[in-house]
Amino acid sequence: MSWTRFLRRARWDRERSRELQAYLDIETDENVARGMSPEDARHAARRKLGNLLQIREEIYRMNTVGFLETLWKDLLYGARLLRLNPGFALVAVASLALGIGANTAIFQLINAVRLRTLPVRNPQELAEIRIPDMTNVRGSINTPYAGLTSALWEQVQKYQQSFSGVFAWSSDDFNLAPSGELRLAHGMWVSGDFFHALGVRPLVGRVFSRADDHRGCGTPGAVISYAFWQGEFGGSASALGRKITLNYHPVEIIGVTPPGFTGLEIGRPFDLAVPLCSEAALYGYSYLDDGTIWWLTAMGRLKPGWSIERAGAHLSAISPGIFRNTLPSNYPREAANDYLAYRLGVSPAGTGVSTLRSEYADSLVVLLGIAALVLLIACANLATLMLARASARQREIAVRMALGASRGRLVAQLLAESLLLATAGAALGASLARWLSQVLVSLISTESDRWLLDLAPDWRVFAFTASLAILTCVLFGLAPALRATLTSPGAAMKAGGRGLTASRERFSLRRALVISQIALSLVLLAGALLFARSLRNLLSVDPGFRSDGVLIAGVDIARLGPPERWDGLRQRVLDRLRALPGVDAAAEAKIIPLGGTAADDHVWMDGADAHAKINPYFNWISADYFRTLKIPLLAGRDFNARDTRTSAKVAIVNQALIRQLGMETNPIGKRFRRESTPYEPEMVFEIVGLVRDAKYRSIREDSTPTVFVPVTQLQTPDDTQQILIRAKAPMAEVVSEVKHAIHEIGPETVFDFRVFQTRVREGLLRERLMATLSGFFGFLAVLLATIGLYGVMSYMVARRTNEIGLRMALGAGAGEVMRMITGEALTLLALGVGLGSILALAAAASARSLLFGLRPYDPGTLATAAGSLAAVALAAGLVPARRAARMDPMSALRDE
Repeated sequence: MSWTRFLRRARWDRERSRELQAYLDIETDENVARGMSPEDARHAARRKLGNLLQIREEIYRMNTVGFLETLWKDLLYGARLLRLNPGFALVAVASLALGIGANTAIFQLINAVRLRTLPVRNPQELAEIRIPDMTNVRGSINTPYAGLTSALWEQVQKYQQSFSGVFAWSSDDFNLAPSGELRLAHGMWVSGDFFHALGVRPLVGRVFSRADDHRGCGTPGAVISYAFWQGEFGGSASALGRKITLNYHPVEIIGVTPPGFTGLEIGRPFDLAVPLCSEAALYGYSYLDDGTIWWLTAMGRLKPGWSIERAGAHLSAISPGIFRNTLPSNYPREAANDYLAYRLGVSPAGTGVSTLRSEYADSLVVLLGIAALVLLIACANLATLMLARASARQREIAVRMALGASRGRLVAQLLAESLLLATAGAALGASLARWLSQVLVSLISTESDRWLLDLAPDWRVFAFTASLAILTCVLFGLAPALRATLTSPGAAMKAGGRGLTASRERFSLRRALVISQIALSLVLLAGALLFARSLRNLLSVDPGFRSDGVLIAGVDIARLGPPERWDGLRQRVLDRLRALPGVDAAAEAKIIPLGGTAADDHVWMDGADAHAKINPYFNWISADYFRTLKIPLLAGRDFNARDTRTSAKVAIVNQALIRQLGMETNPIGKRFRRESTPYEPEMVFEIVGLVRDAKYRSIREDSTPTVFVPVTQLQTPDDTQQILIRAKAPMAEVVSEVKHAIHEIGPETVFDFRVFQTRVREGLLRERLMATLSGFFGFLAVLLATIGLYGVMSYMVARRTNEIGLRMALGAGAGEVMRMITGEALTLLALGVGLGSILALAAAASARSLLFGLRPYDPGTLATAAGSLAAVALAAGLVPARRAARMDPMSALRDE
């Protein structure tokens, strides 16, 4: 059979019909020529050729596929039925579109963050080289992606045998503005083989080679991304060879990457790349010779025949020599054995790296589960409607079966209608998912940190949506189809007669569907309340400081003078900002609270056993820090001008620290020791102040021991400041005044601003996402369950009209009828709430890590959810009950 003939079988049939008619006419003419009458001639021609209709049918069957032909006819029949019931079709498609769209949108986000491979050559061959367990590592970790030091990278590059190409990179932000407000571009430090190993060819110009990356290279150039090229230079070819300012240094553009390559960080496309060796020229200092700066992510392309496991075993075998060769001379002596015990490992890297995976991995899985439950509720609702439609067509189906139609043939025809609904719902849901996925990304983005994800549908998204369409078709279509064809033709023909009452068995499947809807709705409603209460608990947490009315100003003083002048310049900037009208207080801090970053070192009481250590957080601050954030000073003094680089080391501690060190209430004058670091020897600090506990990294954390030391006692001057400014005036006015003041100090100064309260609020994005979406899905689930209960009760009243009329004719009152109907509703509700409570407790336990200040089995939340659902559902059940109670007995007895 030709597929061309199959697709054009109607046209082919018409051609064969004309051809057979022509044969018939020719044979008739020949018979007339032989002397037959025209009538006899035609009869003789027909006898010779045979049954023309049968011949056409045989030719038609030869040019078609029976299964596809039957399916096509069933679909056409289903489409006609849906056209006759537009209200039902609209409700069904809308319900499915919302459920499938929500699931697809969340899956698109999961696909973009976790499953989509990098747009490079053979991404499945890429692997990351890392230390699997970096516990107790010393020094500074400057990357969220399992870093290596420069010395370790060079050793790996020299001795590895598993990869055909290896490269190292690190993400960073570069300032494009020569002065004024900070203007950042997201960039990468890359080794010379970076683009070659990835298989990325330039669109314009060239990319780096190994010859570009060597010690003392200066600034050999920058490779920019296609998006940056379009945004900054309008895609002009003249951009090649031009210079851009990076951290106040002119750097020549040598190439542009193709539009498909956006870097290795998922969600944060790179703007430009510069060689690792440029770091010394662009920053004035270099990590390349510092064995305690963990800042590089190393990756490679596996050689043919090498697996992840084999490469990992090889690197683990050569690790002792690598770590022995790279032990830094300034590495703390007590931690040297930990360093020498580290081993390198290998993990797949074809999907790139992303902080979104760790931040939102659990949240996205939970949200996908929530959306799946909503889809199940929608399917149960539609199955109830399909059962009602099948019951109305029971006599029609019985007639078909009596005439010889098989049960399988009727089930297939009924499923065709479900398939049409599921396909339409999936198509509309896929379109809706494009918008919903963008909404999801906006919910996890901030003004200063926007995520740009590739949400374009790929084969995984299409397969997921198609699977949902098939699954929903089976879930809401199969049971009604099987149920409709289960009754024998004789029983179906007699069913529904006057005076017959509906059996309880007739409603059992509908009852089961409503019970499942109520149970699943309770799970979603309880989850929504848990996440909402969790967010409320976080918002009500006292962080130990006041963030309202505080502006964070970042100031770069590097261009105002040489390093020996930086201390004076920093104080000058701080004094000038303190003198601004409306400013109550201003202070400097190396680490801003709730920013997610931290610095920690072990400490112990002077004279105590060094094994009795605790590991507190550290922060370097100026005087007035506590007054600016309104953190109460409980004892002692604040830092002052006498606390200098040459004076005795002093510290202010919080209550949690003195509790863990076992000190009495007033620790003023006590001394503690801080372990040696790669940059400073072991030191003794005198406690000069005690402050109330305050949050450090996150609002979720418990009160952690914290040590505050004067920024003026830092051994190395810093060219950047983070200044907290408390003011009464509106933030816009404060920003304008601060800009003017900084410009007066030095027009070439670079600065940026953030509102502290906004930063604190942005720290709860995940919790807001869970509360918002779970609340929406919970509301939708309750609405669907309520509609389902109302539909079943209304259908039950309609089917039992004769029975109700007979009861009322025999003396039953309206109250008795209402109690009978509402009793049915209460039974369904009780069973659904009981089953839902069990499921809700199990589901809440799986989301334990996302809750704050609540137990997963919180009885108050479960009781509130059950009570709210019961009230709404019972109200839906009262409507058909009241309608039944007002029924006229005589009209009811005459109902067919």
